[in-house]
Amino acid sequence: MSRRARGSARRGQVLFWVRIFLCLAIAGAAVFGALLGQIYSHARDELHGSPEVMIILGCQVKEWGPSMLLQDRLDRALEYLEEHPDMTVVVTGGQGADEPEAEAETMARYLTERGFPQEQVLLEDRSHNTFQNFAFTRTLLEERGYDLSRGVVVVSNGFHLARAKMLAGRVGFVEVSTLAAPSSHTPSLVYMLFREPIALIKSFLIDR
Repeated sequence: MSRRARGSARRGQVLFWVRIFLCLAIAGAAVFGALLGQIYSHARDELHGSPEVMIILGCQVKEWGPSMLLQDRLDRALEYLEEHPDMTVVVTGGQGADEPEAEAETMARYLTERGFPQEQVLLEDRSHNTFQNFAFTRTLLEERGYDLSRGVVVVSNGFHLARAKMLAGRVGFVEVSTLAAPSSHTPSLVYMLFREPIALIKSFLIDR
């Protein structure tokens, strides 16, 4: 094969792999966009009936207390509880390696310090991901005689609710309402919007 022919063959191979890369990139962007659309479509309040139990999903705890995203969730919950003071509230989340205590403990203290009755707060303090949040909460409620066919309202940041609602249904909660907390910490919001589509795929395929 002549030098010109070899050069032409190499260029052909390069163009082939460039086309493959571009096709994969376009397909990946399309899937990512579709997942973001699914996330945004659930990033809102969606209330059904009269839920009797509120589940607040945990998030990172700092040395000084709840992270900004977690505080957003707790403040949104308190707004709702002002008009529904008789609800049972389950706060969820264990202690991560970089956290001073279980997320549920910090969350319970935040609520009670702001006037919500301590006797109406249940702590689910073993979980380390969203699926475990719901699985362990189900066990906790069943132990107290709660009927899973009755409604619950789940509180989290808006970007988290598509996955949360899917997993709540998967562990057996039937009537799931949602309250979308804002995300006041912009860097965390940007990070989560890149992370959450991947987490949604992972939860769909793996979390059982």
